[in-house]
Amino acid sequence: MISKPRGTRDFLPDEMEKRKVLENIMRDVAERYGYREVSTPTFEHLELFTKKSGESILKEIYHFKDKSGRDLALRPELTAAVTRMILEECHAMPRPLRFYYFSNCFRYERPQKGRYREFWQFGVELVGSSMPQADVEVIALAYDIMKSAGVDFSLHVGHVGILRDMLKDFKGETAQLMRLIDKKDHKGLQESLESLNAPEELIEKTLTFTKLLGGPEILDEAETIAGSSEHIDYLRGVCEMLDLLKLDYSVDLGIARGLDYYTGVVFEAYAEGLGAQNQICGGGSYRLAHLFGSRDIPSTGFALGFDRIAELSQFKKEERGLIAVVSVKGYEKEAIKTARELRTRYQVVTDVMGRNMKNQLSNASDIGAKLAVIIGKEEVEQGFITVKNLETGKQWKSSIDELISGYEQFLE
Repeated sequence: MISKPRGTRDFLPDEMEKRKVLENIMRDVAERYGYREVSTPTFEHLELFTKKSGESILKEIYHFKDKSGRDLALRPELTAAVTRMILEECHAMPRPLRFYYFSNCFRYERPQKGRYREFWQFGVELVGSSMPQADVEVIALAYDIMKSAGVDFSLHVGHVGILRDMLKDFKGETAQLMRLIDKKDHKGLQESLESLNAPEELIEKTLTFTKLLGGPEILDEAETIAGSSEHIDYLRGVCEMLDLLKLDYSVDLGIARGLDYYTGVVFEAYAEGLGAQNQICGGGSYRLAHLFGSRDIPSTGFALGFDRIAELSQFKKEERGLIAVVSVKGYEKEAIKTARELRTRYQVVTDVMGRNMKNQLSNASDIGAKLAVIIGKEEVEQGFITVKNLETGKQWKSSIDELISGYEQFLE
């Protein structure tokens, strides 16, 4: 027997219905903010991802040569692909661009709880603005999507520009230092700074600064440690607008995102119940277009870990009312015709197995139908249908129009 590849999953109907509910919730919130959906290819030129993340990403992605020898890769995320699409396809569109996407991505890594080799991301990109209002809009959109998805989460907001200024004397090592900060590896950060002969005062300031977590008032303490900064002033202004919107968040000056292209405000959201992999959202303002040979374009975006949110969410598909049309032998054609009329409003199934009436009714209960519509000689000759409540056993003579206009009346 051939099994599915490691790190992938099959989704049966119950799980797919739950995921579709969540997907539609996220789409609805994004569209109410004025965002429109885009889609990019499942595979791209490998260079797109190595230019963005460096050669080290080769160990983490699925890449291959096609039959013409071109180097291609399955997308490990969507930001690079959407940026490529914008540079290639969206020259004449008015700014800012407001896009959202929902797609599967692929990473070659060790599968664990909440982390798979094929996974789904829901994300947005707001392209063309460097104003704080853009950061606030994107953070608020992420917040509203997670709230609407019914997930308990904590939102943390920071600014990588402050950290980069503090570490400006270590330009060749800044990326590695930022990754250590991103992992909350304070011991590793201290050891790295010591190996770089950083002054003891700077080491102490950096370690203290990256542990700052609290309300907007900690920005005063941040200013005492790092000195006056346009980045702190900018973040303070963002916090004022987030407070105006009554968002629940914490200022976290240890968020680094671990990627060089983030330039300003960054944010992450964490949820309980996922073990070590508890981050469900990450984003911020970034500059990426110049890596692909274009002029610099300010952007802000985020990606949601759809699989992790689906694991936490308790949403179920809204009950639409499943009806089984069952028939006496010889009246199958009338059953098919009746089912077609009822499908204008309801989910309807008919027997395709040649079962007798008793087994048709038994199967209808097994698949979750609440009502059965019975078609036999008397119903056809006299022009009515028999509606049976499969839970109570109660039956009514009715018309198709009466059932279409009022499913609930037969559930009493």
